[in-house]
Amino acid sequence: MSVNNETSLVERLAARFGDMLAVKVERNEVTAEVAPRDLIAVATALRDEAGFRFTVFIDVCGVDYLSYGKTEWDTDTAQGESFSRGVEGQAVGRFTWAERPRPADLPRRFASVYQLLSIEHNQRIRLRAFAEDDNFPVVPSVTGIWPGADWFEREAFDLYGIIYDGHPDLRRILTDYGFVGHPFRKDFPLIGNVEVRYDAEQKRVVYEPVSIEPRVLVPRTIRNDADLDQARAEAADRWREN
Repeated sequence: MSVNNETSLVERLAARFGDMLAVKVERNEVTAEVAPRDLIAVATALRDEAGFRFTVFIDVCGVDYLSYGKTEWDTDTAQGESFSRGVEGQAVGRFTWAERPRPADLPRRFASVYQLLSIEHNQRIRLRAFAEDDNFPVVPSVTGIWPGADWFEREAFDLYGIIYDGHPDLRRILTDYGFVGHPFRKDFPLIGNVEVRYDAEQKRVVYEPVSIEPRVLVPRTIRNDADLDQARAEAADRWREN
């Protein structure tokens, strides 16, 4: 998408929806935030009106912004020794509910994010609706506008616990029968709550408390290692010499 295309889309969104949408452009991508109460009206207009024609529904996913921007890894001062050298503190999947971090710039926790495509105008838009209640997150279902959202909304319900009001068949779709909790929530234990194994003596599957200890495998952060800083400085010096 060209910059001119993005600017034109932003202007048309502002002219059509005004305060109903908060629009921003980052990395050449247009994101429009909408309140749940306005979601259906905005989504219908984006699909049907000639200036938009976002008729292709690509995806909807849930997002949990709890602990957004937090990390267990210290990437600035870590030494080049041992695998877990940068691990510090108790972050995602380890903190207790009472000690959960709350980002000041994100007062609400759960969001439903929609990726839309307009073939007619060759444009894309990301629509985001934050649920008003963190304890019982609810947003309207868009299955009446884009029927293809059906299984995607079920997935977001299953993994994040977001309730899609008006969905025709809101059931779990990925986790097992009787699964407790929503595994993509940031406060869900990284090691899970139970272990499942087959017991040869009882001749059945049994559930037991988790016996493993959690450990950090992948740093969920934008890395800014001292080594990378040095490499960038050396590359800049070589560029200046040439």
